[in-house]
Amino acid sequence: MERRPIMLFNQRREKGNLMIKKLILTSAVISSLFITLEAEAIKPFVINSSTEKIFVVEREDSSLAIIEKGLPSSRIKNMHNMNHGVIKFYENDGYAISRDGYVIKFNPENEKILKEYKTSESAIGFVINKYYVAVANYDNKSVDILDRDLNPIKSFKTDSKNVGIKIYKDYLIFSQMDNDKITVLKDKNKGNKIPDFEIFKEFKDVGVMPFDAMIKDNNFITGFFKSPFFGVVNLDTMEYKKIDILLGDRQPVLKVPHFGFWSISKGNVFIPAVGDNKVLVYTSDFKFVKNIDTEGLPVFTSLSPDKKYLAVTFSGKKFPVIQIIDTKTLKIVKRFEFDGKVLHVRWSNQKPLLYVSVNDSNKIAVLNTKEWYLSREIFTIKKPSGIFIYEQKNKDVK
Repeated sequence: MERRPIMLFNQRREKGNLMIKKLILTSAVISSLFITLEAEAIKPFVINSSTEKIFVVEREDSSLAIIEKGLPSSRIKNMHNMNHGVIKFYENDGYAISRDGYVIKFNPENEKILKEYKTSESAIGFVINKYYVAVANYDNKSVDILDRDLNPIKSFKTDSKNVGIKIYKDYLIFSQMDNDKITVLKDKNKGNKIPDFEIFKEFKDVGVMPFDAMIKDNNFITGFFKSPFFGVVNLDTMEYKKIDILLGDRQPVLKVPHFGFWSISKGNVFIPAVGDNKVLVYTSDFKFVKNIDTEGLPVFTSLSPDKKYLAVTFSGKKFPVIQIIDTKTLKIVKRFEFDGKVLHVRWSNQKPLLYVSVNDSNKIAVLNTKEWYLSREIFTIKKPSGIFIYEQKNKDVK
């Protein structure tokens, strides 16, 4: 009788030890599971630090419609002539350029216009840097440099329509459409605070009527209205050369669309043909790969974030259609038709979604790109055209 409490105590201690061992074993299993998940690049708990806030140009209403969580939430009015309006975001600032020459700075978080500045009667393009905004103008034939708060710094008179403005390191590059020139400006302050640009180099007689450009690596590539080649400036060596672009039958392409309508994947460049039902495929050094036959005359190509698919829009009778090309097989894999002209498309960076601007129907169509179906339609967007996405940081995620 005297030993019974001791026996009970020993039994309880053994049970306690067994439970501790089980807990340790369970912890080890859970730890190994998480280590395995991490090793396989699988994140058991994912907290997205940002959400997508969508700004849509309402081209006939001088406004931007705003979409949040799949629904229209508000709009920014008094944005001037938004026919061909373009939006860009830099850090936490939003900037818009209007057809009638206004640059508008706005806060994409609270949706308030902060300032506007009129550079001309017709602005065509702009670029943004940490310390400045540079605007290429048509009618008053200048390139204007503003600070980030839209205070004027310097203006370069060119006696030409100015197009294809781009930034590379400390350089600002653009083409002079009427003078057949490419101009390179250099910042004497080398990117430190307020810039001080001067003309560094000009290339003359580059081709007839340069009209758009793109930067690829260290190359400034410009197209021409009336020359059957591209002009390429190596911005490291400041050397210029011409590149003939040939179709599969070795015939020259006589007109090239805006470079903003091109798509560049890791290995190929996709170019919508002008006046032909084809998307032209070239290697990154512009060697011909293939012509992809399309349903209509292609206008705009847009590459998915993972570069697996290419969305193609059309003009004319096929305005309401988009086709999806598999960039690996170079074949058309999906087709969608809407009840109005498609003016723009934009892939989501966070979800398997493709936003489609259907102008005549005053709506944004949303395609599920994982299973390829019409997921939903967002109405009450007035004559939508360009779709632009702002990555809004979540306040509850640090």
